[in-house]
Amino acid sequence: MAEVGNMKVCVAGAGAIGCTVAARLALEGVPVNVFARGATLSSIKKTGITLTDLDGEHHVVVNASDNANEFGVQDIVFVCTKAQAVSQILPGIQPMIGPDTVVVPMVNGVPWWYFHGAGGRFEGRSVIALDPNEELARNLPLKHVVGCVVFITSEVISAGVVKSSTPHLLIFGEPNNSYSKRLERIRSLFGKSGIEARITDQIRDPLWAKMIANLTSNPLSVVARATLEDIYTDPGLKRIAVKILHEGLMVASAYGARIQYDPHTFIELAAGMGPVRTSMLQDFDKGLALELAAIGDAFMELAELMNMTMPVTRDIVSMARFQGQHHEKGVPKR
Repeated sequence: MAEVGNMKVCVAGAGAIGCTVAARLALEGVPVNVFARGATLSSIKKTGITLTDLDGEHHVVVNASDNANEFGVQDIVFVCTKAQAVSQILPGIQPMIGPDTVVVPMVNGVPWWYFHGAGGRFEGRSVIALDPNEELARNLPLKHVVGCVVFITSEVISAGVVKSSTPHLLIFGEPNNSYSKRLERIRSLFGKSGIEARITDQIRDPLWAKMIANLTSNPLSVVARATLEDIYTDPGLKRIAVKILHEGLMVASAYGARIQYDPHTFIELAAGMGPVRTSMLQDFDKGLALELAAIGDAFMELAELMNMTMPVTRDIVSMARFQGQHHEKGVPKR
C-alpha cells in the first residue's frame, strides 16, 4: 500500500454512507474516486456531493464513473453498498483490485467473512444466509479484506445529497485479529476528515455491538414505522427491543464477544440518537429490498450454530420481511 499522501482511494457505492465517507475525505484533500451508477452518477458528475452534518453544509467535487478501468488499481476500495448488493458490485470493481489493494466492506449486519481468520471450530465456514455458494469468498480473497464497523447515521435526501445528525465513527480491524501497517495507514488517511477512525485487534467485539444495534432497531423500525427514539423510549416498543437485545447479547456471549455497554446503558445511548430513521426504514419507504439476510437471518444462523434460539427476533424479522415483500415504492400493495 502506498504512503498516505499518495494513496489511490475509491468509494464504491454512493448512498448515504458512501457519500458521507467520500465527502469527508475530499474535504481533507484526498483525491477520492467514486464508483457509482445511474441517476446518482449523473448527479455527482454534474453537481458533486453535498453533505450536511454536525459541522454544517459541505460541497465537494469528486472524480466519479461507472467504469472502474478509468480509475485503475487502487490502494483502498471502500465498498459502501447494502449487504445484499456486495455480490453485484464485486465484478464491476475488479479492475481496481490489484495484488496489494485493501477492500473495506462498510455493510450492516453480520459480514460474510465473519468465520474467516478468527480460528476456532468454525474457521473458514461460510455464513450461508449471506454467501451460500461461497461466491463472495472466491471473488474477494480474505487477504484483501479489512473489517470495518460503521457508526455513521446518514440519510440520502436526493442523489448525491446526504444529511447526518450524529457524530461519525469508523472502527477498522483485521479479520485475523492482528495489528498491521495497513490499519495504521487507513487510520491516518482519515486524519482530520471529521470522521473518527479507530483501529483494534479485536474487530468482532465492536462488530457484535453494531450487529446487536442493527438487530434491535432495523426490523422493528419497519414493523412499527418507528424512529430510533420511538423504539427505545416508547414503553411497548422498548419492551420488544429489550427482549431482542437480551437474545442478541446471549449469542454474542456464546462467541466470546466483549460488549462495551451494559443493557441499560445500551438502551439509553440508542434512545439518545433521537428521531433517526433506520437505514432499513429508509429502504422500506423507497420500496427497496431490505437487509434482513445480513441483519436478521445471519444473526440467527450464528445462534443456531450454538444451539440457541431467538424467538422474539425471529418473529419481528418475519413480520418485517412480510412488510417488505408487500410494499412497493412506498405504497402498500394491500
